[in-house]
Amino acid sequence: MTTNTATLDALRVTMIEKVQKMGWAKRPEVERVLRDTSRHEFVPEAPLEKAYDPYNAVITHRFSDGSSLSCASAPFVVAMMLDQLQVSPGSRVLEIGAGTGYNASLLAELTGPTGRLTTIDIDPDVTAQASHALHAAGYDDVRVVTGDGAAGVPENAPYDRLIATVSPWDIPNAWWDQLAPGARVVAPLRWRGQARSVAFTYTDGRLVADSIELCGFVYLVGEGEGETSAPITNDQTITVHWDRDQAVNPDALRGVFDQPRVTAWSGVTIAGDEPHDGVWLRLTVTDRRVCRINAPGGTPPEVCDPVEACRAPALVDGDSMAYLASRRRETDDGARWELGAYGHGPAATKLTERLCNEVRAWSVERDQRKPNLTVYRAGTPDTDLSGTIIDKTNSRFVLNYDIIGCLPSDELIGEAVKRKHEVGIVAEDASIENPSNDQEL
Repeated sequence: MTTNTATLDALRVTMIEKVQKMGWAKRPEVERVLRDTSRHEFVPEAPLEKAYDPYNAVITHRFSDGSSLSCASAPFVVAMMLDQLQVSPGSRVLEIGAGTGYNASLLAELTGPTGRLTTIDIDPDVTAQASHALHAAGYDDVRVVTGDGAAGVPENAPYDRLIATVSPWDIPNAWWDQLAPGARVVAPLRWRGQARSVAFTYTDGRLVADSIELCGFVYLVGEGEGETSAPITNDQTITVHWDRDQAVNPDALRGVFDQPRVTAWSGVTIAGDEPHDGVWLRLTVTDRRVCRINAPGGTPPEVCDPVEACRAPALVDGDSMAYLASRRRETDDGARWELGAYGHGPAATKLTERLCNEVRAWSVERDQRKPNLTVYRAGTPDTDLSGTIIDKTNSRFVLNYDIIGCLPSDELIGEAVKRKHEVGIVAEDASIENPSNDQEL
């Protein structure tokens, strides 16, 4: 491809400026490799503007059913995860998910000539494409392996850094076995229906997180079933996703949307561009019933109207459910969106109140405080753990807050009331409304 150098330089500069405005490429070495590496060479089918669009993920390979199997992650996500990984020159790095080879090229630049980089993917077409692109760009020292990423690459272990660019539900045993003491691991892990890019340090036989960021990735193939999903409407369109250790019975939820809607509003408002995913993250610590509801675009709002159509936190209790919702409010500062809950079924009132209480508790400090996450190997006794335990196949996730964050919800809600003007809570008290009085977004 013949391209004007000045045009490419301008596109890369603009990409990096936007990525940094989002808070990523904070590490100078990450900014450097993003600036010096040609992303368009790894996604030749994409127009230049799309190749350097900081928010754009380019799908490069699909399953036979049309769902994506491989893609080049959006540059801001690439920068975020490389910031989290903290690669040093000379590092031994394993990448799970070869993709286009672009991320491997960045990792190769970060590790330098004294480092050792291995990337693995289960699909031979993906590894062939990545190998070709890496060779064409001059990265012949990158080891590209076709195989099950859950098994790692033991012959090149131990690794100082492990990064997954596909989303695992668990930490496979092979990854544990292939880490060097003090290694850093970055993986877009899934629990309770959400996905988070989590950065860990491997110390004393456990993985201790120091960074948890919202993300979304293609799932790790070959891992086995950990997350379960099922439709709960007769037309099969609205689905619930939950972990296998949760007591969710989709048959009990069939017809739940035929029950009258109960509505509760929290009094907490957010700006249109303000994140609210911290509510979901908090719920994974405070309520074992939290899972995910998907209502595709085009679902009539009077049937199901979650805060985000394809991914919203929900509480399920037997034949009842409540999910996070929002409505537009006009304030002195302009339009804002109030967070609340819609519920259906016999326990709807309690579930919607519970969701609103958690929203209020979250609003005290919004996303300034996130829970601690430590991952232990399966078999670690309960007596060695403190917090909310989520059992996976090969590991045990333990989530908790520090002493301040561990305040009971009632105390946090009281604090939120005292600080309502600081955190943007509207003047009205939260209320349970009759379904006929629902306000549309």
